[in-house]
Amino acid sequence: MKNFALIGAAGYIAPRHMKAISETQNSLCAAYDNFDSVGIIDSFFPNCSFFTQYELFERHITKMKNNDIIDKNGKCSGKLDYVSICTPNYLHDAHIRFGLRSGADVICEKPLVLNPWNIDALSKVESETGKKVYNILQLRLHKAIIDLKNRIERGPKDKIYDIDLTYITSRGNWYYTSWKGDIHKSGGVATNIGVHFYDMLSWVFGSVKENIVHIASHDRVAGMLKLEKANVRYFLSIDYDTLPVEAKEMGKRTYRSLLMEGEEIEFSDGFTELHTESYKEILNGNGFGLEEARASIQIVHDIRHANPIGLKGDYHPYAKQPLSKHPFGW
Repeated sequence: MKNFALIGAAGYIAPRHMKAISETQNSLCAAYDNFDSVGIIDSFFPNCSFFTQYELFERHITKMKNNDIIDKNGKCSGKLDYVSICTPNYLHDAHIRFGLRSGADVICEKPLVLNPWNIDALSKVESETGKKVYNILQLRLHKAIIDLKNRIERGPKDKIYDIDLTYITSRGNWYYTSWKGDIHKSGGVATNIGVHFYDMLSWVFGSVKENIVHIASHDRVAGMLKLEKANVRYFLSIDYDTLPVEAKEMGKRTYRSLLMEGEEIEFSDGFTELHTESYKEILNGNGFGLEEARASIQIVHDIRHANPIGLKGDYHPYAKQPLSKHPFGW
């Protein structure tokens, strides 16, 4: 049984990590968040030590590192093995460093970091501490995506596939008040909702040859990724108005589509179990580390800093939709 700590316990994605820790028969010994809306912990680890003050959390982790914790329940005795990170994107780098220097391996949500050079710096901290960073790249464990990768590898070596990726996940005005709406903290739409798709695409179809951005605004990004074995037109949006009519008529607020040569690649099912599968792989020594995350971090960094060319050349058809005003007039 391994001992875990979790940073960002009140976040949306944290329960999936708690569930994964529980389902892999391990213990969540300590958790931290500025906010105390963490009743979900009771469903998994009611005896977990929870902190809302970082200084007290750091003190507790230091005591665990020094093996100074005596747990009357006998489940969290011994040193800390892993720190799971579910905090806002811009804090990942600092919290990863904290976890490594606390003598633990680190499991971090996507995006691992915001900039490619952060990966280089974290690699040095890995070397200094002898500990390792793992990133949740769950689409690499999805059966449909694994089957697709195998299919491409068995296909013609010189084939360049035409791909359309569409992902729309509606967000309300709260989004722009939160850190998610601040491009300096979230990395913008491409980073916040797209990084796992870019990881999947580069894993399946190879490295980037050209990264073209057609449209980029507060609520959407559209462009073309030219990969070794695919030309990918993509459209990502958090604006409800960009949803297809049929999705709206069905009462849906999210739409996901991956078209390859006109064929729909279905991978919507099975998402909720992939965090547990990710943890199993990590605990078995097969997780995805810093270098596996590099390609997607480079892609979203380049998108964020690109100069959009507008509706020129081969662009995603959804890119033609009228742009929306920022809800706060920014």
